[in-house]
Amino acid sequence: MNTPFDEEPHRRPGLLSRLRASFLTGVVVIAPVWLTVWLIWSVVGWIDSAVLPLVPQQFQPQQYVGINLRGVGVVIFLIFTILVGWIAKGILGRSLIHFAEGLVGRMPVVRSVYSGIKQISETVFAQTERSFEKACLIQYPRRGIWAIGFVSTTARGEVSERAETGGELLSIFVPTTPNPTSGFLLFFPAEDVILLDMSIEDAAKLVISAGLVYPNDKDPTQPPE
Repeated sequence: MNTPFDEEPHRRPGLLSRLRASFLTGVVVIAPVWLTVWLIWSVVGWIDSAVLPLVPQQFQPQQYVGINLRGVGVVIFLIFTILVGWIAKGILGRSLIHFAEGLVGRMPVVRSVYSGIKQISETVFAQTERSFEKACLIQYPRRGIWAIGFVSTTARGEVSERAETGGELLSIFVPTTPNPTSGFLLFFPAEDVILLDMSIEDAAKLVISAGLVYPNDKDPTQPPE
């Protein structure tokens, strides 16, 4: 006979609770895959819509196949870009580029737009071997508040000369959450920068997840093994 002091027997979750748990698990599994496929599909379609109208009608693949093949524009764009890059490396290509840039340099508005886009392209694509060196901790926006940053390089030139610091000055990129591609470029004395052992990828995950994903999944309070 049960008494008031007997523990209540463990209840199995109901059908609705089990269905809800299975649904949430399915969402966690499907959502990343679906979003990745959707993003790639959308980018390929955007490139196709920009490239295929420039291809003469007689060379359109759908004229021979009868259906619109997605991704043909991407292939054409890659082949065209490789061909232009190969030509640009030669003497003739460099001469043509120099001549074209000379013409653009005489156009007031176009000159400013072209130089800006060229500088961004060279920074992003031509210097891909340069990347962030280390993840770090800095006190920002004031002392006592800590932020994750990425050490990009050692400051030099006029920035290093005019800064009122007696030691080395580091360029620190402080990303925003949840979009780490935007942020702030700050210059900190090297002694005020604490370098972290975690990798750049782990630090980026920490920023993107708003502090929910730590390098050590077992115990966020302990350093990774």
